[in-house]
Amino acid sequence: MQSGAKSMKYYLGLDNGGTTTKAAIFDEDGKQIATAGMSTQMLVPKPGFTERDMEEMWEANCHVVKEALRLSGCDPHDIAAVAVCGHGKGLYLWGKNEAPVRNGIISTDNRAWEYPKQWAKAGVTERVFAYSCQNILPSQPVSLLAWLRDNEPNVIEQTKYIFECKDYVRFRLTGEAYAERTDYSGANFVNLTTGEYDPELLALFGLSECFDKLPPLRNATDICGYITKEAAQKTGLMEGTPVAGGAFDIDACAIAVNVTDETHICMIAGTWSINEYIRKAPVLDGSVLMNSFFCLPGYYLVEECSATSAGNNEWFIKTMLPEAKQIAKAEGKRFYDLMDEWADAIETSVLCPIFLPFLMASNVHPNAMACFVGMSNYHTRAHIVRSIYEGIAFSHRYHLEKLLQSRTEPPLGIRLAGGVANSAVWTQMFADIMNLPMETVRVKETGALGCAIIGATASGAYASLQEAAQKMCKLSNPVIPDQERAAIYDRKYQIYKATIDALDPLWDDIQAYKDGRI
Repeated sequence: MQSGAKSMKYYLGLDNGGTTTKAAIFDEDGKQIATAGMSTQMLVPKPGFTERDMEEMWEANCHVVKEALRLSGCDPHDIAAVAVCGHGKGLYLWGKNEAPVRNGIISTDNRAWEYPKQWAKAGVTERVFAYSCQNILPSQPVSLLAWLRDNEPNVIEQTKYIFECKDYVRFRLTGEAYAERTDYSGANFVNLTTGEYDPELLALFGLSECFDKLPPLRNATDICGYITKEAAQKTGLMEGTPVAGGAFDIDACAIAVNVTDETHICMIAGTWSINEYIRKAPVLDGSVLMNSFFCLPGYYLVEECSATSAGNNEWFIKTMLPEAKQIAKAEGKRFYDLMDEWADAIETSVLCPIFLPFLMASNVHPNAMACFVGMSNYHTRAHIVRSIYEGIAFSHRYHLEKLLQSRTEPPLGIRLAGGVANSAVWTQMFADIMNLPMETVRVKETGALGCAIIGATASGAYASLQEAAQKMCKLSNPVIPDQERAAIYDRKYQIYKATIDALDPLWDDIQAYKDGRI
């Protein structure tokens, strides 16, 4: 480090996705000093089940923190605060025996798909909405807990704490159990009027026995404990370093791209297709999927989401293109740059196979699955790559159109985060398909930057999240949509929606066959 750098304060953000764990260190100006990441194994014990080993996940967090510290050259004394974000939904249970009760359940899990359907039929969903202002998703903790109640009845009895992803990690860092509001208000646990847990909500789900297992609620910028001696030894952090509440990763990304008022929409294109904006009151007419508390006091996060985004591309790469990395290396290129070249080689006007990005979940039918429609022997690997790029963007637009209906004013543009934001080709495609200007943030780890902004505010370096975001967020120049391409994509999008409608009657028959009912 340069002379005088020891007086600089740094902020460490931890970002836990479904299978990836990342740590990044930032200075007070939002400059990314160092980053480290690693993958953990996704366990798929049955079709539709996605889990992870909670101890492996904890060890991964320790490893990436230690590696980020090593790469940064920072003195651990100069880490002023730590904050954690992670995927929402899913379920991480800590036992009365002070160990994980079972594997963690990831947000792409679909084992509980029947429960929201049953609750809707019984009128429970409407009654729930009056408290939580949310619809019910199969991957939410309430659905998963109901499934465990009926299928693994000993699990809930053995549980001491019901955690969301990042709250479990923070617990392991500090030894203190808290539930941060952005996450738990997105989990159908919290009354959005009172801001507190509501026993009536748990009773509606038949989960009253779980009420006392929910940790005390805290806000994103609250200090929720300090690095323990054990965690310090495993991570390289100093014992006593403060740890902020952190946030649901979709909040962390939104604050990292400086969404601090109602003028912009935030899109996060990672495993999940996240499409969101903030406002000072929830949307109560049922036109959007989710309302939750935003990390910025006084604002709600209005969200349309599904696990239909760039995770589909990652599956395609790993499963269908095992040799492509060798091709890229031989050509002296980054692998993702090669993918961009293949997609960009196909003219926008060409109708590639229609791709429905439903490998992990769907935003149209609970049992819908991924597929390519309209494939012929004319099509090459480049056409398939482009069809995946387009299909993922169309799924985001499907959500965006619902969000736009809930707004009184059109947005000025979209702030884009997630893996797509690292691709100039894909970012331009998003701008054209949404027909809105697209901005990205000039750091690699957006979620971790959001954590750093939260940590800097929690530690007192900035007076508010708005001030911290304004100082630490560096946005790119807007990517402007091309109107000729936008018109072409409009026609393609209509075919995408027609494909969804045409296949809708098929999905229940496929599920019935999988279940052995036909």
